[in-house]
Amino acid sequence: MNSSTQAISPLRQRMLDDMRMRKLSPKTQASYIRSVRQFASYLKHSPDTASAEDLRAYQLYMVDHGTSAVSINNALSGLQFFFEHTLDHPELMRKMHSVRVPYKLPVVLSRDEVARLLAASGNLKHKTALFVAYGAGLRVSEICALKVSDIDSQRMALRIEQGKGSKDRYAMLSPVLLEQLRVWWREARAQGKMLEGGWLFPGLNPIDPLSTRQLNRAIHAAADEAHIDKHVSMHTLRHSFATHLLEQKVDIRVIQVLLGHRKLDTTARYAQVATDLLREVISPLEVLQPK
Repeated sequence: MNSSTQAISPLRQRMLDDMRMRKLSPKTQASYIRSVRQFASYLKHSPDTASAEDLRAYQLYMVDHGTSAVSINNALSGLQFFFEHTLDHPELMRKMHSVRVPYKLPVVLSRDEVARLLAASGNLKHKTALFVAYGAGLRVSEICALKVSDIDSQRMALRIEQGKGSKDRYAMLSPVLLEQLRVWWREARAQGKMLEGGWLFPGLNPIDPLSTRQLNRAIHAAADEAHIDKHVSMHTLRHSFATHLLEQKVDIRVIQVLLGHRKLDTTARYAQVATDLLREVISPLEVLQPK
């Protein structure tokens, strides 16, 4: 019997119902269920019988086995929901502590590297998606979720529906990006790859959108073709978009809105990688009067 036909336990169904009541995203629900399943696998018995010491021992187990800080915190979030909402025993989590995630500067491409990367992508659909990532600073999930109707050429904007944090926003649409989108639209429509009012970047089956995994494979291939040695992902183009705008003296609060950041602190980190700005700063050593 495969997993799709297996009966769901009452405990798991209750957790699913609790998450559905709060309208958590499918991605969050899957993450929380996975966290509880992995904890149950560690326990080797039902998680609803766990004690606070079991949970504490589990976090120590994850730390000792090299689990990353992000993965530990994700696991704690799922377990927090399970014990607090599904079991109504929030006190069991009192000995659990989130882990500080090491701060790392984002990888940013130079303008020349971006140009080489975009030119190296031979597939028109993938190339256009990369144009959107850099030209509008979108997340890869937001690119895949775009529909043809989200292009507003009159207002020169892209409508982002239910982006991160379940928020709608508008992103910039430059003339160069609009022209690239029109080239892709004409080609896709001529080949019957794009449905009327459908996905802007459809998958092999036009009913489905292009997957984030396919786009990540595409940018890795383009980076290899362009001989870019940096660790590149789709998010690298978003980082580069923000950094290059900052170097163009665009107000950081405007960049915050374009990126859809909730906190200005999140956007401010790009000041640390905006090398053009750093080069403009005069070191105090340069104006030191020798004695």
